[in-house]
Amino acid sequence: MDINLNQTSENLLQQVKKKAPSGHLTDALAQISLAQLMEQLNTDQRKRAFWINCYNAYFQLLRTESGLQPPDIYRAKVIRIAGVHFSLDNLEHGILRRYRLKLGLGYLPNPLASSLVKKLAVKKLDARIHFALNCGARSCPPIGFYSTDQIEVQLEQATLAFLEAESTLLPDKKVVQVTRLFLWYLGDFGGWKGVRRLLKEKLGMDTRGLRLVLKPYDWTEQLDNYS
Repeated sequence: MDINLNQTSENLLQQVKKKAPSGHLTDALAQISLAQLMEQLNTDQRKRAFWINCYNAYFQLLRTESGLQPPDIYRAKVIRIAGVHFSLDNLEHGILRRYRLKLGLGYLPNPLASSLVKKLAVKKLDARIHFALNCGARSCPPIGFYSTDQIEVQLEQATLAFLEAESTLLPDKKVVQVTRLFLWYLGDFGGWKGVRRLLKEKLGMDTRGLRLVLKPYDWTEQLDNYS
């Protein structure tokens, strides 16, 4: 089967957004060969665009069509791509985060990661993916549509939009309120120094002398949150 994987992942997400039939696209992804997957996803840009689109599309499908709920929705290996059954955790923590342990705050590799996940994983972890992946909660970043040729710009836009929405400067209290994603994936962001550097680079926010305080994460379900 000769298909463009990156375009197919975008098309799948579009169908999911429109609540239109998507079985022909999930079937196509299931039936491609591993050789095709490896051949086409041969750069980190292509890998990020493809797997982010797939994560966001399949989360919606698993929640609405299969009825899976957390935590099972993340663990269930029911996403069939290239004849292999993946879980959402495989896509996020295995491939996009370069096989980091889910609960290791971004500092620990997963010793149980499969050889296939390691082969499919990005060569370099890009913390901006955390502003692109949507797990159906109100505090999650909105869902965007990522393409290979635009992904750098798109990830920058997603990062800026999310940080602007979730970072609150309270000068009287000498506090900056920030997203709890920073704690959960602290190592991905280069520790608290990396977080402060990110706020400076993206928002022009000088946090010297200010405390970073984590905002509560709102887990209220909010599906269909597209940008």
